[in-house]
Amino acid sequence: MMHQNGRKKLNMKPAHRKALLRNQVIHFIKNGVLQTTKPRLKEVQRLTERIVTLARIGYDFNTIRRIKAMLPYDSAAVVKLIKEIAPKYVGRPGGYTRMIPLGRRTSDTAPIARLEWV
Repeated sequence: MMHQNGRKKLNMKPAHRKALLRNQVIHFIKNGVLQTTKPRLKEVQRLTERIVTLARIGYDFNTIRRIKAMLPYDSAAVVKLIKEIAPKYVGRPGGYTRMIPLGRRTSDTAPIARLEWV
């Protein structure tokens, strides 16, 4: 059983992991697709789902403040998320992204997957 297990550590210190996940979420919001290893993708997907759920509220001060606290590096991505991406999912209770497995990387046989919007 997996009771009370938190996030994956991804073999990084907490500050590095947090920065990496933030940057990958910003990349995903800007480009609409993200391809990386499966464990990283699961964590990015988890963070993205939470941010989109917040962004569905709409373009108001508190929503922007809360999302910028999670993604402080790029305000253009925050605006794109709130104005373009989140309105598509207002009627959807969750599951805004899909993960597509792509096999294994040839160099180190790490499992690779792609994340895209539903």
